[in-house]
Amino acid sequence: MISLNFGGRFLKIVLLIITSMGVIFCFQKGFFMKTQSTLIPRKVLFGNPDRTQVRISPDGNYLTYIAPYKNVLNLWLQPLNPAGEAILLTHDTGRGVQGYSWAYDNQNLLYIQDRDGDENWRLFKVDIVTKKITTLTDEKKVRVTIMGTSYKHPHLVLIGLNNRNAEYHDVYMLDLRTDTKKKIYENNEFAGFEVDDDLTLRLACKMTETGGMDWFIQKKGTWELYRSFNAEDNSTSSPAGFSKDGSHIYWLDSKGRDLAVLTLSDVETQKTKIIATPTKTDFSSAAFHPTENVPLWLGKNYMKPEKEFLDKTYAKDFQYLETLRPGTVPTLAGTTLDFNQWIVACLSDDGPVYYYLYNRTYQKADYLFSNRKSLEGLALSPMVPLELKSRDGLTLVSYLTLPPGISLKTAQNLPTILLVHGGPESRDSWGYDSQHQWLANRGYAVLSVNYRGSSGFGKKFVTAGNKEWGRKAHDDLIDAVQWLIKEKISDPHKIAIFGGSYGGYATLVGLTFTPDVFACGVDIVGMSNLITLLNSFPPYWKPILSSIIQKAGDPKTEEGLKLLAERSPLTHVDKIKRPLLIAQGANDPRVTQAESEQIVDAMRKRNIPVTYVLYPDEGHGFAKPDNRISFYAVAEKFLAACLGGKFEPIGDDFKGSSIQVKEGAIHR
Repeated sequence: MISLNFGGRFLKIVLLIITSMGVIFCFQKGFFMKTQSTLIPRKVLFGNPDRTQVRISPDGNYLTYIAPYKNVLNLWLQPLNPAGEAILLTHDTGRGVQGYSWAYDNQNLLYIQDRDGDENWRLFKVDIVTKKITTLTDEKKVRVTIMGTSYKHPHLVLIGLNNRNAEYHDVYMLDLRTDTKKKIYENNEFAGFEVDDDLTLRLACKMTETGGMDWFIQKKGTWELYRSFNAEDNSTSSPAGFSKDGSHIYWLDSKGRDLAVLTLSDVETQKTKIIATPTKTDFSSAAFHPTENVPLWLGKNYMKPEKEFLDKTYAKDFQYLETLRPGTVPTLAGTTLDFNQWIVACLSDDGPVYYYLYNRTYQKADYLFSNRKSLEGLALSPMVPLELKSRDGLTLVSYLTLPPGISLKTAQNLPTILLVHGGPESRDSWGYDSQHQWLANRGYAVLSVNYRGSSGFGKKFVTAGNKEWGRKAHDDLIDAVQWLIKEKISDPHKIAIFGGSYGGYATLVGLTFTPDVFACGVDIVGMSNLITLLNSFPPYWKPILSSIIQKAGDPKTEEGLKLLAERSPLTHVDKIKRPLLIAQGANDPRVTQAESEQIVDAMRKRNIPVTYVLYPDEGHGFAKPDNRISFYAVAEKFLAACLGGKFEPIGDDFKGSSIQVKEGAIHR
């Protein structure tokens, strides 16, 4: 799938103002934009969190998290036994640490970084005793993946590297004691592997030409076909891990049903029993015991997150955890190897994440901190879950956030942002969303829609989006807009469409296929030409490309080329008549810079105004806070010009940013 996740929105007419960066915006004649002291600063909403990715070491002696140092996210270590002050472990000055995990040796942390958003991940380790940082993989144009770790082999890590063949990852065993790696499997055909606790390659998968998945099992050094899923089942079916002794496999399996059940299957006989059956929505997560490898509870997320307990003893834990902050949803964020100490994150839709350290033996939780202290006590808006209907009868789970102090009963004729998620095989969910809160605080109603093709609602719903990009998937968005208008929540003349990745594509579709519906659009790293998109993916996507073709169209056939051209916004660029803002990361490997520049060039040749901003040190989104804040400053003023919302003056929000204004727009 194309994991393209974001949100976006924008513009309108007559007088112009030139900002200090040379971006030109227009305003309706007689329009006066006001700033108010009640505005939440963009730096509060989009700056670095105070702490994130909070974990506990396997032995329970240390707390770790990612937090800023000189405005760059770095790794920190805090002793727990005995308690001590937090220690800075890394001193990165660039993109920062974006993800990490504990090794089971309780001594090393593993983390990854790319170069300016190119997604060629490099692997590093930091020794918490010596504080030494070691580069474990650092080849250019090579991408590392962590395939497996195990408490049985605490010093070993199974990794994949595509340094021999860019399309496939060979498998290496990395020894953290010596920092050496040994190739254990040369891969020339498989898209991925499943390993057991002995770090043995047990299963391998290969995508079929029609988007299905064949799973192979390794027996005596050879791979034998073991289980197959067609394209429809593959969208929601996969292995979920091995039993403790390796004799059984857990599967999510949607064969013969819409929602995937959790099953346990004997490796040798394939005799299978159903462990759990979902209703209304796919299982969204599963909590397994760290050493016993048995599922304890399953996550469900239809309109709001819930849990289904397979071991009822854990229901008591959560009954207590729910009393910590009523109205929040306690979630397991980390655990010790004995499963006795948990990091619990309490989530809500209108506040920060609150972290606790929970001891199961004493059933007691100690408060740690929130991820953003500056959000505490602010007047944030609740996110209202909705079930909308498409014109052909599908249920579209959606989320509406309204300006502070306004309810569904009192909302009337509001300027509105339709915020479209990426993927498309992803989904919007209930919870705190910085974009929703930002826009609601500026006076907009904000609606996010799980259109057909979104994941989490069964295989029929996700596959209903196949080859419906810009067709029925867009109809779902338009149907949601019509609901807003019918309910008199939104001013029909002041609705913007805003999105990133596939959401950026949806923005371009909105302004080309339905040019009279939206007042403006904001496109972040969106695709404008589906043919060039499919021909520009990085080589390591080739093993899964048939799945993307199944969803979008086949560029190798005449019929497929016709479909892709017809559904490409670039083909219909002459229909654009509303203001458009485009933002792009120069190093994006998924939706390359060419996707933005093609449509900008086409608009320029036709004398259609457009604003285009480029970030030379970003990829598929904005990792650096200075870049993030500068973009939202531009977007905010753009939206205020088009829709009349409130705005915070740009001030010094371009400071430290790499923003380049490649094209400025004048609208008359």
